Amino acid sequence: MSIGELLAATVPMVRTLNLEYLETTPEKAVLALPDQSEYRNHVGGPHAGAMFTLGESASGAIVLAAFGDQLSRATPLPVHAEIAFKKIALGPVTATAVLGRPAAEVVAELDAGKRPEFPVTVAVQRADGAVTSEMTVVWTLRPNG
Repeated sequence: MSIGELLAATVPMVRTLNLEYLETTPEKAVLALPDQSEYRNHVGGPHAGAMFTLGESASGAIVLAAFGDQLSRATPLPVHAEIAFKKIALGPVTATAVLGRPAAEVVAELDAGKRPEFPVTVAVQRADGAVTSEMTVVWTLRPNG
């Protein structure tokens, strides 16, 4: 089962918004939010809550791709998130997430007995390529036990 299939099966908001996992690797996660009238805002684009969920879901997908091999000893958790809305989003949008620190650095901190934190940056784009929002989600790997 791919990370996208796993998250679609286990995260209700992913199913509710019909998020599509286009790419999920330790280097990049790309998710799409289709244009759905029931999730539009007052200007005809995706509601801010749907855009936030898209970005946070993209950040979670890359975290699982990069640190899935650490799940037996640590639980990934979001610590803090910020989103900036840059342009009106109309139609389908795509979120691209990338790690803000090398995964090896994060694992080295975990190995040293620390609770590492690391940012994931997300850009949300319209079909014409315009960036409609930018998001940063700071994640941690909380040691189990």
